[in-house]
Amino acid sequence: MSLVRRSNVFDPFSMDLWDPFDTMFRSIVPSAVSTNSETAAFASARIDWKETPEAHVFKADLPGVKKEEVKVEVEDGNVLVISGQRSREKEDKDDKWHRVERSSGQFVRRFRLPENAKVDQVKAGLENGVLTVTVPKAEEKKPEVKAIEISG
Repeated sequence: MSLVRRSNVFDPFSMDLWDPFDTMFRSIVPSAVSTNSETAAFASARIDWKETPEAHVFKADLPGVKKEEVKVEVEDGNVLVISGQRSREKEDKDDKWHRVERSSGQFVRRFRLPENAKVDQVKAGLENGVLTVTVPKAEEKKPEVKAIEISG
């Protein structure tokens, strides 16, 4: 099985908050950017979106994030919003840090759902650091066929 990775750049169903110029701007004018670099570090939570015959399924890796720190909402009728926050580890004054690579802070991801999404039946669960959001799909209406009797 081959894995195809696609960019969200031309995906009409995705509305990421990622700004490609943000890091460039930050390197040019670092003082103009908020001092809260925690938000930027965790802003790009990775999320997979697959469509099955029954539903749209979103999976996000959120290690270290508690259920209480995550929100799943539908706004404007068809935009799925997954947001949350990973708290920074408490620092003791006697601790000596050698390296800090795990990110903390806030994240927000938005996905425009297709018309067949049943937004009133969205379900979400967090297990072993993986958030799974399931958006059921409406059944496709098959065109009603009416036989016409041919006279003559």
